[in-house]
Amino acid sequence: MEPLKSLTGLVTPLPRGGFLVDTPQGYVQFGSPPETIKDTMALPKSVPQVFVLPRALFDWRKGINLADLEFPIYYNYFFRKLKTRIVCTRPQANRLMRALQEALFGPRELMIESDVFETDGFVPDIRKEMEYFRGPIRFRDVLTLSLFKDDRYDVGDVSIRIDPTGDFDVYFGSEQKAQVPGIIPCKPMYQIGKRLPEPYKPPLFGVTCLGPSHGFDPTANTSGFIIWLNHSGIMIDPPINSTEWLESSNVNPKLIDSIILTHCHADHDAGTLQKILEEGKITVYSTKTVMRSFLKKYSSLTGEPVSNLIRLFNFRPVYIGKPVFIHGGRFKFYYTLHSIPTIGFTLKFQDQSFVYSSDHQGDPSVQEKLVKGGVMDGERFRQLRNFPWDSNVVYHESGIAPLHTPIEYLNSLPRSLQKKMVVYHIAKKDFPRSTALTLAKFGIENTLYFKTRPPAYERTYEILDVLKHLDFFESLTVEKTQEFVTIIEERHVEKGRHIIRKGEEGQYFFIIRSGNVSIRDEELVGHKVLGTYEYFGEVALLSEVPRTADVVAETDVNLYAVDKDKFLSFIYGTEFEKTLRRLITNRSSETWNIMASSPTLQHLTSYQRTWLESILVPKEHNGSGVLVKEGKSLEQFFIIRDGQVQVSRNGRVAATLGRGDCIGAMHKIHGDELSEFTVSHRNDIKLFTVDRQDVLDFVEGNPGVGMKLTYQYTQRD
Repeated sequence: MEPLKSLTGLVTPLPRGGFLVDTPQGYVQFGSPPETIKDTMALPKSVPQVFVLPRALFDWRKGINLADLEFPIYYNYFFRKLKTRIVCTRPQANRLMRALQEALFGPRELMIESDVFETDGFVPDIRKEMEYFRGPIRFRDVLTLSLFKDDRYDVGDVSIRIDPTGDFDVYFGSEQKAQVPGIIPCKPMYQIGKRLPEPYKPPLFGVTCLGPSHGFDPTANTSGFIIWLNHSGIMIDPPINSTEWLESSNVNPKLIDSIILTHCHADHDAGTLQKILEEGKITVYSTKTVMRSFLKKYSSLTGEPVSNLIRLFNFRPVYIGKPVFIHGGRFKFYYTLHSIPTIGFTLKFQDQSFVYSSDHQGDPSVQEKLVKGGVMDGERFRQLRNFPWDSNVVYHESGIAPLHTPIEYLNSLPRSLQKKMVVYHIAKKDFPRSTALTLAKFGIENTLYFKTRPPAYERTYEILDVLKHLDFFESLTVEKTQEFVTIIEERHVEKGRHIIRKGEEGQYFFIIRSGNVSIRDEELVGHKVLGTYEYFGEVALLSEVPRTADVVAETDVNLYAVDKDKFLSFIYGTEFEKTLRRLITNRSSETWNIMASSPTLQHLTSYQRTWLESILVPKEHNGSGVLVKEGKSLEQFFIIRDGQVQVSRNGRVAATLGRGDCIGAMHKIHGDELSEFTVSHRNDIKLFTVDRQDVLDFVEGNPGVGMKLTYQYTQRD
């Protein structure tokens, strides 16, 4: 590991975020974004024992937990026999302890029977198994909570103080030695392997490893993978920063529309909420037990009630013993042997089969010991021993005892089993040299492809997959869906070729199936690029004007094209027609440029910006006035086109906002909450407004956006 570079004196920014201060009492770490333990394990003084929580425990814009302390606590206790000290305010302590309860020790209340489909089905005694792995350990054995008193905490001759701005001042004795920001930055850090020369086209059936190793390995990405079924992706326990990894690898994250969450350890759930907060509303599959634990954990960390978090995604409960069908694949779930409730699954698709062990203690000698000790009964033992080794591919974990299957056991299995086994959740250095086992290889270029017999419905499924990702899908009738299948034409355009030329007559509406196109218009700020599931070409067809811009294939592109007459007939009288006509009225270089340069809206995807353009209503207010009143309902969302507003709270000015800034929190409008601020203007002002119902529809379709915009807005305030 390369030496860390100091920011100012004793303050060292960590590669993944947070700051390290070298004090007479040892390292003190401020903020703990996911996997920062990988930044400190190899340092001379190893992982810090003292952690100071930042002002915010969660970064909404990046979807990252800034108090991810599970692995430092585990490492200090199990490897170094030391307790971890956490310095924080009392409200932070209460929130952190609720989150750590779920992660370190599992849910206090278990209702596993609610996860079993059949009333007479076998219900494992997960509580006894959890208690076995936990042993006599309690919170007081692994950590110490130290609270700020009067914005100050002293440890030895080191004093940590919160200054009036919310930053931290560090004193050695009476001398100030360092200052650390109270807001902790997060820095994505990951390996990508090879970047594909062209955008990735998902297979009929395949598996891409996002990370082969565990949370204590600083040399490799943490475990997680994608199952590709019917050309769509299902992310299994997404590692942190998976989206950046995908984009860097030239894989469109929108190809993944669902998640299977197996359990609530940080190396398996850290990227789940991050993925949820991206574009579109995804579906999360898990048992009710695991989902309750996940929601409690992240409700505590984010400060958002469970009722708000559950709105951000579609939850599909899975049941032990009952098959679940996702993208045509038949999944069947079971509870593994682990320290907290954890699920694995089998998968059958066409003529292929796959099994995922998830985190699991699969050593028969350990399981026999649990039977003899009364921790599990014979039926549970037989269930665990009846592992589906007959699957075509076995994706099996290994790792650090006692919670994981020893690699020695897997390497002792018959060679015929080893040859079809892919081992993950293990550091490369611990993988045996002499073996028929395969170590999981991360990277899109190492995707495992199954030779699968195509289903008869493959082409139709692909067409409907594109349709369901479009913003007008939910308003279509079955008849319209059938019509859509009949009117599209498939087109392939090579990289660099024009799809549309400015000034020519419009003949087709286009939807991108794969690849990227660029909109060439000299009046636009920045580079406008559209990707998979986005559409273009509607302006000329509806307004009877020539094409307004050049559209060029940035990569090889596969398109669905719809002839003008067929397109106009298809949309006639639908909500989509109304949306498009409003989009045409609003769309201009001004709207796009405002969003492209806005400190908050520039983070939206091109698809989200297009959606927002379609619901904007331009308005002007002369003279002075009040747009939003503190304590009153929020009825509209505003974007400032020209002029300035003042944001005040309790009569005190908190911020002045100008062109491109947003007024109103989308998620508060969605939740029917009251405004925390008064927003007023002294002079004439021009705005774009979004009415309440349009905000509700936009947030329902892009649930993470409301939270991200709110986070940026309050940070500026």
